[in-house]
Amino acid sequence: MPVFTSLQIEQDPQQPRIARLLLNRPERFNAITDEMPGEIRAAVEWAERNDEVHVIIVEGAGPGFCGGYDLAASAESQIDHPCQQERHPWDPMDDYARMKRNTEDFMALWRCAKPTIAKVHGAAVAGGSDIALCCDLLVMAEDARIGYMPTRVWGCPTTAMWTYRLGPARAKQLMFTGDLITGKTAGDWGLANIVAAPEDLDAAALRLAERIAGVPRSHLAMHKMVVNQVMLTMGLEQSQMMATVFDGITRHNPEGLWFRRHAQTEGFKSAIAWRDSGRPIPEGDEARELIRQMDETLGRRS
Repeated sequence: MPVFTSLQIEQDPQQPRIARLLLNRPERFNAITDEMPGEIRAAVEWAERNDEVHVIIVEGAGPGFCGGYDLAASAESQIDHPCQQERHPWDPMDDYARMKRNTEDFMALWRCAKPTIAKVHGAAVAGGSDIALCCDLLVMAEDARIGYMPTRVWGCPTTAMWTYRLGPARAKQLMFTGDLITGKTAGDWGLANIVAAPEDLDAAALRLAERIAGVPRSHLAMHKMVVNQVMLTMGLEQSQMMATVFDGITRHNPEGLWFRRHAQTEGFKSAIAWRDSGRPIPEGDEARELIRQMDETLGRRS
């Protein structure tokens, strides 16, 4: 079996036609590291090469599926990273190159010829929801949560999957509010294929995977290609390109830089609390003035 730093993959010991990809950083809520996207792609490619495997279950170790990118330390630090640039003017293509690579790595779950099932407990939020929605099917615990809170400030979902999975009206509702929905609501809205009680979640995901695993690999690949082609014809790749560019802008425009400076001066939890509280996010010249004040606090030249 391949060895990774942020996840593991193996065939189910009872049903070798099923591969189980486990996001395995439970101490950090399986938060996304710089290595994880590429390791997801490599794990999927391993399963795709294995002729015995027919379907892949993606799940998270510990209390939840995935809490998004691991930003707590970096957001509070004055580092210079392609996706958190301190130099001015910022280079959007540096940001785009990094985030597009991550998006393409997540999309390995979607491009893979074998069906992929996200089994979500706890929460799949921010970048974690990107991973879940790149899977073909979604099985959720009824009390699990999914959503993309950074749409309020400092983020745009680069996979752009919400519209294709929910339709424009529901997608706009979640993008405009940054709200999370429960597994029960996800089922009611048609986002989750199956919703189960938390104690029955693993069995529910396995039943679905076992049903799929009995179908020839060639048939599964053809059916997946047909449905994926419809999404491509609807403009999925163009939507992802735009979303990835906009994601970089949200982290470097006045509102995004205000959020970063607030995290650096008051702590990431404080910035998150403001973002999610519903308080107005400072914008434009108000944000610029607050950035100037916080730069003085940090000893930076505005």
